[in-house]
Amino acid sequence: MKNVLFKKTLFGLLFLMSFIGYSQNLPLSKDAKISVLTCGLGNETYSYFGHTAIRVADPVNNIDYVYNYGAFDFRTPNFVAKFAKGDLQYFVIVHPFIDFMNEYNYEKRSVFEQELLISQDFKQKLFDNLNATLLSEDRYYTYKFIDKNCTSMVVDIINKTLNGKIITKKGDTDKTYRSILFPYFDGHFYDKLGTSIIFGTKVDQLGTKIFLPFELKNSLEKTIFDGHPLARKSQTLLSFEKETPSSWWNNVYTYLVVLAFIILAKNKVVDKIYLLILSLMGLFFVTVGFYSFHHELAMNYNVLLFSPLLLILLVFSLLKNKRWTYRFAVLHVLFLLAYTLFLINKAHFFIVLPMIITSGFVLIRVAIRNKKRIPIII
Repeated sequence: MKNVLFKKTLFGLLFLMSFIGYSQNLPLSKDAKISVLTCGLGNETYSYFGHTAIRVADPVNNIDYVYNYGAFDFRTPNFVAKFAKGDLQYFVIVHPFIDFMNEYNYEKRSVFEQELLISQDFKQKLFDNLNATLLSEDRYYTYKFIDKNCTSMVVDIINKTLNGKIITKKGDTDKTYRSILFPYFDGHFYDKLGTSIIFGTKVDQLGTKIFLPFELKNSLEKTIFDGHPLARKSQTLLSFEKETPSSWWNNVYTYLVVLAFIILAKNKVVDKIYLLILSLMGLFFVTVGFYSFHHELAMNYNVLLFSPLLLILLVFSLLKNKRWTYRFAVLHVLFLLAYTLFLINKAHFFIVLPMIITSGFVLIRVAIRNKKRIPIII
């Protein structure tokens, strides 16, 4: 299915590029309409937050295309490394509207349309700007989770066309980005946990920028331009209820069972394996924080829980150096206390709390095992 859609999209792109190539400034008719499409949430990682695109429909000129800023090429050399580093190039492509809708119908994801209520001159200017972007190096952009994505790029090109910062965020500006993201992970517990511990301080800032599709949809409904609403009331083109997946392992219960086992086992080997996993994750977080251009991964205070220094504790433990094992265990208990106080007003406090408790039990056990006994002289 994906290969078929890719071929159709490529065909549509080549067709439109050749069409525009013959007529760089094709005049839109009075019947033309330009609208923002908001696509519903899916259960694949790339679709958790929905999608935004722009539709240009002009029956007189036989045009009905969707401009999509969310494309990337899996065949890019070192794709995973580039995505992690934050220099993967995304680009804008066009789809025939019918193919775009067929894809979302196949994926059972809703699609909503908001027609822009702008003058003919602005419609023409937006159409020309879209085509100019499509046929220039500006077609490519470096993806950033909050600052540059399929939604923010749509906001930018509409604002550029309207000669001002017309579309701004309406609502939820008093919430952090982390708090805004949390509900989108319903049914995907370990994705929620993973993003909770890999994201740093940037996502704890107030979410004043539009970066999610439904934020744009909500803001368009409340935006006034030239004394009237910027967009018509949203029309539903496809309607599906999002299915929340169920999994025997991807849920909070397996998470709590594993942590409870670690606490109740009271086993030296289990404790060491747990601390080793935490330390390796911490080492990964620190490395990614320095390596990646994603600002969301920098300044990750979660390393107070996932401390790379736990590796040193484990080395001292293996060398049977009780004094330094004890000292590093106490040091990490202090890290845990500081982390808990810092985290207490953050959105991910309760999802991380069971790990804080487990780490506390394990570290205190390690400290007790290695504390130097004071001899009693009678």
